Amino acid sequence: MPYKAVIFDFGGVLTTNLDETARVFARESGLPEDAYLHAVSAHPTGRHLNAQLERGEISQEAWNTGIAALLGIDGTDLMRRALATLHPEPALVELARAIRTAGLKTAVLSNSMGMNPFNPYEPWDLYERHDVVVLSEEVRMRKPERQIYEITLERLGHLGHECIFVDDIEANFHPARELGITPVLATEPTRTVQQLRQLVTPSLGS
Repeated sequence: MPYKAVIFDFGGVLTTNLDETARVFARESGLPEDAYLHAVSAHPTGRHLNAQLERGEISQEAWNTGIAALLGIDGTDLMRRALATLHPEPALVELARAIRTAGLKTAVLSNSMGMNPFNPYEPWDLYERHDVVVLSEEVRMRKPERQIYEITLERLGHLGHECIFVDDIEANFHPARELGITPVLATEPTRTVQQLRQLVTPSLGS
């Protein structure tokens, strides 16, 4: 049975590589190259701040202050500064457009980076370009919690086996698989596009 919907992660899928963005920011801030990446993804305090932000338990400004303290830098508008070199990933954005044009639904399922005072999603026009957008802070839960996938399926109006989920983090696939969703691990954009096109070719055509 052909798939009926594709669910896309945001950062690292519809965008350029988040790790490289983090390294650029660190270098431009006069920090060791992996300092910011370590603060947000490895340091226990940073991981906790991320989880709180993603669930909408703290504001982006509180996150800015907390992460800046770990790095010893000014926290003013930190999220905006840290994501300054994050851009749309053209190949995936275009494929998402083609998938939707072909009649499949598309959704974005993202662990939120906050939306105020800086909205990192705004340049992507997600609500205009996709049928469903689920941002973790709005539903007060985050990947890989099973219920956030169930909410996405409910809003799409499809069952798990009718959907594909594209994400750049392997740990986010476990609940998706439990629900019957087909996973695609986003690695290098060209390879990700090839894998996804193979799955949706019956709908897209040649």
